[in-house]
Amino acid sequence: MRKSDKKIENAIRTVLTEACEIAQQQSPGFQWLTHFVNYDQFPGSLSVVCVYDTNANLDMADLDGMRTLIKDSLASIDIKLKDIRRQVRFDTEENCALGNNGRWGERFG
Repeated sequence: MRKSDKKIENAIRTVLTEACEIAQQQSPGFQWLTHFVNYDQFPGSLSVVCVYDTNANLDMADLDGMRTLIKDSLASIDIKLKDIRRQVRFDTEENCALGNNGRWGERFG
C-alpha cells in the first residue's frame, strides 16, 4: 500500500467510525459496518457493508438514510461515490449465522 493510500484509508476509517456511531444511536438493530477497497481502482472499488442484527430490523431500517449518512461522511473527506446503491450494501448477523456459521471472512470472501 502506498503512503497516499494509507492516508486515504485512515481518513475513510475515521469518518466511517463516526458514521457507525451515529447509526448505532439512530437505527434500531444496526450493529457495525466495514469497508473494502482496491486502491488501484479507487474510488469506484470502495464498498461499504452495513450489518444489522436481524432481518426484521433490516427490513424496518431506513436504508436510504443510511446510504445518505455514508455518502455525506465520505464526501466530507472529498470521496464521492458514483453508484451509492452498488457501493453501500446491507447484511445481517442472522444471515451470516445461517449461511456461513457466523464466519464473516468466508461470507465476505
